[in-house]
Amino acid sequence: MAFPTGPSSRPRRTRLLAALPAVVLLAAAGLSACADPGATAAGTSIGGAQTTAARNGVVYNTSPDQQRLRAEKDAALAAKVPELIGKDGKLTVATTAGSIPLSFHATDDKTPIGSELDIAQLVADKLGLELDVQVTSWENWPLKTQSGDFEAVFSNVGVNKDRVKLFDFASYRAAFMGFEAKKSASYDIKGADDISGLKVSVGSGTNQEKILLAWNKELESKGKAPATLQYYSSDADTILALSSGRTDLNIAPYPSTVYRENTRDDLKVVGKINAGWPSETLVAATTLRGNGLAPVITEALNAAIKDGSYAEVLERWGLSEEALPDSKTITEENFAATQAAPTKNEKSR
Repeated sequence: MAFPTGPSSRPRRTRLLAALPAVVLLAAAGLSACADPGATAAGTSIGGAQTTAARNGVVYNTSPDQQRLRAEKDAALAAKVPELIGKDGKLTVATTAGSIPLSFHATDDKTPIGSELDIAQLVADKLGLELDVQVTSWENWPLKTQSGDFEAVFSNVGVNKDRVKLFDFASYRAAFMGFEAKKSASYDIKGADDISGLKVSVGSGTNQEKILLAWNKELESKGKAPATLQYYSSDADTILALSSGRTDLNIAPYPSTVYRENTRDDLKVVGKINAGWPSETLVAATTLRGNGLAPVITEALNAAIKDGSYAEVLERWGLSEEALPDSKTITEENFAATQAAPTKNEKSR
């Protein structure tokens, strides 16, 4: 796998401020801000930045001192920002801060950090806006985006047929879900039959919940025992239930499961599926339908892809495997067409 070149070769229009660059292999993510009780990877403090070196070669800076990659303002793009959104000079972005390294709290337990916010920072910079990050719950972002409290959501939101009725999207990452289990488990999860009779933890109102509900219907139609779905109030509670044996499986964003597999000694990944099963989907910045912001974010993302800053952000957090060749605006009108062909990354799997 090819990776971007080092800091000395970066374009002049961007500057990498991260205190510790990451070496990358697989995508990673999951867990909350607190220290992982099952972690065995080395934790180090370098220049005041708390870092964790995972077994897959990624070094994570989890301190509040992120010194994010920044981009220069693009005047032409800034001029395209809808007036109602740009008038206060801010891009108000919602995130749920629940999945390392996507969006989570730093070691101070209050500063939201992660790849989602790094990408949002690049977009805000390109549009000449100050990034205003608002942490919210997964259940609240749809209503607050509709009410105008949030102008965009960067929080591993997958595009689906229900969401496009209310929101427009600007894609920026491939979307996969991973199944994880205890290290001693022998599961190999590929479809509905493989979860029959098992206890599976899942987030409420998520794409992964939709998948499990569909799989349970399939099992019941075959006369097989459905899985028992279990819901927890936090990632910490979810993982505690899994590691203690109260659940058999957890389904979560694939980067989360890979992160835990590489920073703990008791969990492993036992399955991977597209987050849009049985179709395909992408992770995207989410905006209110019809307000004109999604196409501008798409252009900002494509500018970041072109200048290399997008690739550097994904590399930093171990997500290069989920990079897209370009960003696309997805709306209710073109949603069906975007489902017709697999992404570049999907074709290679």
